[in-house]
Amino acid sequence: MSIQILMPAMSPTMEEGKLAKWLVKEGDAVKSGDILAEIETDKATMEFEAVDEGRIGKILVPAGTEGIKVNAPIAILLVDGESASAATDISTAMKSIKYAVAAETKPTPSAPAAVQASAPKADTAKPAPGARIFASPLARRIAQQKGLDLSALAGSGPRGRIVKEDVEHAKSGTAKPAASAPAAAGAGTAISGISPLPDARLFYGKDDYVEIPHDSMRKSIAKRLSSATALIPHFYLTIDCRIDTLMAARTRLNEASPRGEGAYKLSVNDFIVKAAALALKRVPECNASWTDSAVLRHKHADVGVAVALDFGLITPIVFRAEEKGLAVISNEVKSLAERARTKKLKPQEYEGGSFAISNLGMFGIKDFTAVINPPHAGILAVGAGEQRAVVLNGKVEVATVMTVTMSCDHRVIDGATGARFLQVFKQCIEEPAAMLL
Repeated sequence: MSIQILMPAMSPTMEEGKLAKWLVKEGDAVKSGDILAEIETDKATMEFEAVDEGRIGKILVPAGTEGIKVNAPIAILLVDGESASAATDISTAMKSIKYAVAAETKPTPSAPAAVQASAPKADTAKPAPGARIFASPLARRIAQQKGLDLSALAGSGPRGRIVKEDVEHAKSGTAKPAASAPAAAGAGTAISGISPLPDARLFYGKDDYVEIPHDSMRKSIAKRLSSATALIPHFYLTIDCRIDTLMAARTRLNEASPRGEGAYKLSVNDFIVKAAALALKRVPECNASWTDSAVLRHKHADVGVAVALDFGLITPIVFRAEEKGLAVISNEVKSLAERARTKKLKPQEYEGGSFAISNLGMFGIKDFTAVINPPHAGILAVGAGEQRAVVLNGKVEVATVMTVTMSCDHRVIDGATGARFLQVFKQCIEEPAAMLL
């Protein structure tokens, strides 16, 4: 019997992706472990391996297709002895995937008149009792989040299929609650009583702008950061650090770097990563993540370092940073940043972590605040080191000062706790030898 090859979930948070490239063609024999395709997520491009053995009977999704939902069929695999005609109901599968890719990604109109125009048509019919319910994966997920029974809804899609719009426009109380529906992973991200913002295109003429479609990374950034700012109670703590001693130590260490193997070139950011890791270990209350049932206190300081890309932002992680020397941290950050720019990072290299650092000092930014990146409970925004007049022992002196601002999740970190973290961080930055204690 033929086997449907489904769009894989390349990471725990992946909901859709792009089929960047097929590495096999119809008629090719494959075995378990063979590379079938390259799948592009919002953060990386990864190889997709075959699980079963057989022959590619039909490719349902062409290379370059975007917005393919996880678990949507992308190809048909024929087992030994089967002919191409054994790929059952291929035409239906192709229509299904085409609808999943195209129809599900249509934007919902924001104007009231447009909403009424997109309401289910009069010729829709509810599924008969006991009959199989045809619904898109997105519609099922939304129904689960809203506690709706799909059998009570009429579908407006092809052949009565229930789609996103049918579930979103279901009136409160007209559908039965779904029995024993498990809590969805994204539940709680909507804010009741707040209307969506109007489409910006309503305010401009068509000749006044150029439309640049969202790629998967930009959509992911928008979704995660909108949720973070809406659902995480941020507060901010700012402190100034003198870095003259650090700069001198950095110069001496770089001059002592060996040639060839073991060479390094330390940046100020490498000292910041190390100092933050040590501060997390000495103030473990900040090295934590929030869940609805408990606070997760992390055993190691896994520090994410924000990397700006031409197409977005990513935060690869230096794991167990408290155990690593400055040279190891420096070379690791450079390797992570290079692979991030070529979208070659693995999901385990940028997902998780316990804290993050965003450094805009190289752009001359004096100070700023950063949005917390879940599941972290804090992020450190680092400004440029600049010469300022400071008062020391009653005298005005010139010193190189760096301003840092910590964004804290108030569910996890209280004000005094965040202040203790910054005190330890400041001590390590102003006297790098303190990192040896």
